[in-house]
Amino acid sequence: MPLTISHLRRWFAVAAVLLCLVVAGTYFYAKHRIENALKRVPEKMGLEVQQSAHGVTISKSEQGRTLFKLQASNAVQFKEGGRTEFHDVAITLYGPDSSRFDQVYGQDFEYDQQSGDIISKGEVSIDLQANPQGTLNPDQAPPKELKNPIHLKTAGLVFNQKTGNAQTAEEVDFSVPQARGSAIGAEYIANQGTLTLKSQVKIVVNDPTPSTILAQQAILLKGPRQILLRNPRMENAQQQAQADDLTLFLRPDNTLDHAVATGDVIMNSNGDHAASVSALKVEMIMKPRTGIDHAVFSGDVHLKTEGPQPAEILTGRAILSFAGKNVLTKIHAEQQVRLQQEQTGSGASQNTEVTAPVMDFFVAGGHHLTSAATIGPPQISILPATGKPGMETRATADKFTAKFDSLGQLVSVHGEANARVVTTTQDKAGSNDRVSTSDSIDAFFQPGAGATALVQQGHFAYTDGSQRAFADHARYTPADQIAVLTGSPRIVDAGMATTARTIRLNRATGDGFAQGDVKTTYSDLKPHPGGALLASSDPVHVTAKNMTAHNNSATATYTGNVRLWQNANIVEAPSIQFQKNDRSLIADSTGGQKVSTILVGTDKSGKPTVVTVTANHLTYRDSERKAHFEGSVIASSSDMTITSSQMDVFLNPANPSQHSQVVGSPVIGPASLEKIIATGAVVATEPNRRGTGETLVYTAADGKFVLTGGPPSIFDAEHGKITGVSLTLYRRDAKVVVEGDSSSPAVTQTRVVR
Repeated sequence: MPLTISHLRRWFAVAAVLLCLVVAGTYFYAKHRIENALKRVPEKMGLEVQQSAHGVTISKSEQGRTLFKLQASNAVQFKEGGRTEFHDVAITLYGPDSSRFDQVYGQDFEYDQQSGDIISKGEVSIDLQANPQGTLNPDQAPPKELKNPIHLKTAGLVFNQKTGNAQTAEEVDFSVPQARGSAIGAEYIANQGTLTLKSQVKIVVNDPTPSTILAQQAILLKGPRQILLRNPRMENAQQQAQADDLTLFLRPDNTLDHAVATGDVIMNSNGDHAASVSALKVEMIMKPRTGIDHAVFSGDVHLKTEGPQPAEILTGRAILSFAGKNVLTKIHAEQQVRLQQEQTGSGASQNTEVTAPVMDFFVAGGHHLTSAATIGPPQISILPATGKPGMETRATADKFTAKFDSLGQLVSVHGEANARVVTTTQDKAGSNDRVSTSDSIDAFFQPGAGATALVQQGHFAYTDGSQRAFADHARYTPADQIAVLTGSPRIVDAGMATTARTIRLNRATGDGFAQGDVKTTYSDLKPHPGGALLASSDPVHVTAKNMTAHNNSATATYTGNVRLWQNANIVEAPSIQFQKNDRSLIADSTGGQKVSTILVGTDKSGKPTVVTVTANHLTYRDSERKAHFEGSVIASSSDMTITSSQMDVFLNPANPSQHSQVVGSPVIGPASLEKIIATGAVVATEPNRRGTGETLVYTAADGKFVLTGGPPSIFDAEHGKITGVSLTLYRRDAKVVVEGDSSSPAVTQTRVVR
């Protein structure tokens, strides 16, 4: 974009100012100098001359000032046809106030009295030169030196004294210090006040980067003073520009007032940062003698830049303001402005678009953007790369302000008040919008990568269906669709509320990740008939270091010193996966930390006692009332310990009626043991005896242990060791029932005290 701006300024300055000087000078010479001089040549000479006259001088003066002077080496009048020839002619025109010193010179001219035509027989040269000092003298004298004259050259010039029309079919060459040019054919129509350069108009601009301006035709009008170029084209090594028509409007002193280009106006620049701009109409307003004031682009304005970060600006109208000597300072774009950046390369995954009813772009040094501001509701759209599926993210606020780097590339956009971000995913059911709001928003960009982050601050709130999140600060990265929430973040979904030091949300999948001091509360629970460990309608609480919820808030995985509890029922583990709807969980150990579950059993006297079960792995589903433990399982109470490879702990169904009532709601106490089935290297230990076997079945109601497999054995400090096929022990007394068979009879080894 910066390159296009400077090229635009140069094109206008060259095309408008130099064409004005060159062509307008030709026109006013033709109208006000040649017409008056040549109409009076035959009068002054007298048509009765019939032979050569050498050293002829003809002049006209008014009030002591010379208007023009014609000098010829000789003049010959022919009797036949009433023709007069002039040879070696020089005509000087001073103007009524002696403010000019214009000269016309050529070798041969012919005057036809009958037709009124004055015809140049060879080459004609014209020099146009202002002479401000001439007004100070009583009569005109040649200036000491010619300063920057406009020089024109042509041949076959025909001027008709009767109609005032003039024309030539030959080439017209002209030059000024800043440029030189040519055209084929010229025609002046007196009654219309128009001069037409008929074809092949060409101007070559003398500049460090030479430029050529071509036009199909040029038409000059006296009232109003204007120059119309048909199909103008400008080109040099770096730029090209074209339009259907270019009209230059002149002030009374022939300086440029404004210029208008219409119909498919296109400007291109080459090089490493190629760019183009097009519009249906471009109007440039000039300041008197100081340069461009402003330029107006209108009708489908389209600016496009190439390079590693291609960009496009589309708008209905753009006003470019200038200061000093044609230094661009501001671009005011209106009528639904769109700034688009398309990412290229194999890794590109997104495009960016900024839209607003009105945008102001501010320019430094006349050539690169520094900032921009929107007027009216704006929007930033982050879209999938062309031809690729993906998410669409749209950000809005009351106002956006943008910043650009030294190369004019967008680096950040700040949105203030009522910021809103909407992420849309297309699925089979249609579109699913994820919406976040905040007090402000900042978007950050990198060349070739597009939008790298969206940062929302102040009263951040997020909604995705039933999922909601809140925080003071949120940073969203479109590349991975992750939003990081900090500052008292909280996420709520279907009766689940989680707080942590940091919460990450995947706006594409709906997954949530919480880190640091995680606490989750599952509320809105209904009593679970037939359940045990998690059967109450009271909230389920979880604390941990981390939490992950994949696409479904009903299922979450907690890691790092996890503690899950409802009322007095507690499960602790390094990792717990909890499913709210089924009220089920999977717990695993890590390193030396075990899974631990607290239950309620009975002691020898039948009184309730706390039972703690530890293991490497736990699976529990409340509807089954069965906790399955694996890996180094230990169940212990105040008077009993059971170890095994695996253990199934069956719980009694919760019975709210047996517990206290608080404000009309049942309060369910700790889950109580119904039965334990332990398998694999079973060891049951009480204060005075120890049993081993492969399988143990314990029923809490009668305090009975049944050991089988191994074969089972019991060691009693008082009675010694007992083995058999099946051993039954009772916690409330010392009775042991031993069963055997023919292949494995019961054996009792009694210790004799000596």
